[in-house]
Amino acid sequence: MNTAGIRQLNLNEISEEDQTLLQAAFSAAEQAYAPHSRFHVGAAARLSNGEIVIGSNQENVAFPSGLCAERVAAFAAGAQHPGVPIEAMAIVTTNGEKVESGFSPCGGCRQVLVESEHRQQSPLRLLLQGGREAQVVEVDNCDVLLPMAFHATGLGRG
Repeated sequence: MNTAGIRQLNLNEISEEDQTLLQAAFSAAEQAYAPHSRFHVGAAARLSNGEIVIGSNQENVAFPSGLCAERVAAFAAGAQHPGVPIEAMAIVTTNGEKVESGFSPCGGCRQVLVESEHRQQSPLRLLLQGGREAQVVEVDNCDVLLPMAFHATGLGRG
């Protein structure tokens, strides 16, 4: 797959730095609290200062009260390292051998990632992997995943 900012890569095509990020995301997925969906997701955000911030999905029996791994990682990065851009985020699942049909953030996470990218005024590259042996999907920036995202300009703000 190679379409406008999205590439499918074999594991041997991933840099050591990105492999470390993917491994951190898999470690985070092992800490997911997902008793309802049993779908464990981990995210690891590499910041421009070299720090890696992780997140895992956290479910709640009142379903809207839970939070996806991507948002946990993005919000933690913003709270713990304000003003430090996220360069790349690895998002993975540990369910099964592989997610053959592809693996991608939900709509709410896409919106949060797009706003994070716009707020930091630099691209946020994504690495998506639906299992340890699956190919990695590399996304150049979050706008690619949500081309008609909400922006502050639509609210009458800059």
